[in-house]
Amino acid sequence: MTNKIFMPGCSLPSYNPEAVSKTAAYLKSVYPDMGAVQKCCGKPTAAIGQTEKFKERFADLQKDFDKVEAEEVIVACQSCFGMITKNASGQKPVSLWALLPQIGLPPELVGKAKNSDVTFTIHDSCSTRFETELQEGIRWVLKELGYKVVEPKHTRENARCCGFGGMVVPANPDLADRVIKRRVEEFETDYVVVYCAACRASMMGIGTKSWHILDLLWGPVVMQGDEPPANVLASPVKSWMNRYRSKVGLNRCMAC
Repeated sequence: MTNKIFMPGCSLPSYNPEAVSKTAAYLKSVYPDMGAVQKCCGKPTAAIGQTEKFKERFADLQKDFDKVEAEEVIVACQSCFGMITKNASGQKPVSLWALLPQIGLPPELVGKAKNSDVTFTIHDSCSTRFETELQEGIRWVLKELGYKVVEPKHTRENARCCGFGGMVVPANPDLADRVIKRRVEEFETDYVVVYCAACRASMMGIGTKSWHILDLLWGPVVMQGDEPPANVLASPVKSWMNRYRSKVGLNRCMAC
């Protein structure tokens, strides 16, 4: 049994299994009794109005929480944070981005990007508009790494949607395209950092150079001329294979 579990969400495992495993391993080094769960929080189902189906899916997730007697769920996904806040019975969601400033980064990562010649524009996920602690945590991580950052016109509590939220892409792709283009037009640099894998996929879909913050944390230092990782979420097959790899990695981490 454990009072803490790590939940990476759906999009991040679909995108970067290595980031999931490395994040889990670091958290496990801080919280040796930590567990993990890789399941959907049901946000897409709720977004399209399938209320009963959502209740079934969240109830299945709740069983996993209760089975290990979890008290805190460390989440890397803003949608998971919101859904657990509203629907979990007995569990408190803790954002990874609010937690990292408390436990610190691995010492070898502090200042690793101090010589980078890149300035990143920060894109805040629209679901975090009123989560000040979470937003501050993102900026703290980037500062600790040594990256230079700028804010777009609409940021923090005024952040604009990337076009992916609310299942707009499958429902109205033309609208989604207009929304993301409006957002990207505000950016003053060619390099963008996000903390939502779906936001990154949306931006990459129109050719915007975007990195997930965990790419910056665990990956190589980004310099001028570097290209971001491929848009894996554009391929359902690759996405599902990555989810499988993420689950294997989590199981390995939790067994240590």
